[in-house]
Amino acid sequence: MAAWRGRSQPYELAQALFGMAESALSAGDRAAAQDPLREAASLADDLGAGHLRREIDLLAARGRVDLASPEPPPTPPPADPFGLTARELDVLRLLADGLTNSQIAASLFISASTAGVHVSRILAKLGAGRRTEAAAIAHRAGLLRRLDD
Repeated sequence: MAAWRGRSQPYELAQALFGMAESALSAGDRAAAQDPLREAASLADDLGAGHLRREIDLLAARGRVDLASPEPPPTPPPADPFGLTARELDVLRLLADGLTNSQIAASLFISASTAGVHVSRILAKLGAGRRTEAAAIAHRAGLLRRLDD
């Protein structure tokens, strides 16, 4: 297979892939035939090789191989769409619980001014004007639920 790939001869590569899939199917290995058949079908389509594509389709039907490309797994949503740091998420959780900057500082063993800086950055990143608005945004975005898990 590598030889055909290196020569930039897509028709011959498609034929070799077809043969590989045919061998796998005759050995009863449908899973091993699937990827070569899919690639051969794609190459045949790109080349406009109708005859080869019909042969691929017939082999796929006989071997009960689905030529449709598998759906990629859904992309999980970003863990934090606002770009908050881990420390900011800690502060946000406490902020949402109604703690003051001094109480947040004591809970996280930081200074009150550092807690205030974190709160300011959180408000800016969330686009919130007030602490309660930040808590509401975080709650709607599921940030607080993820923190509690």
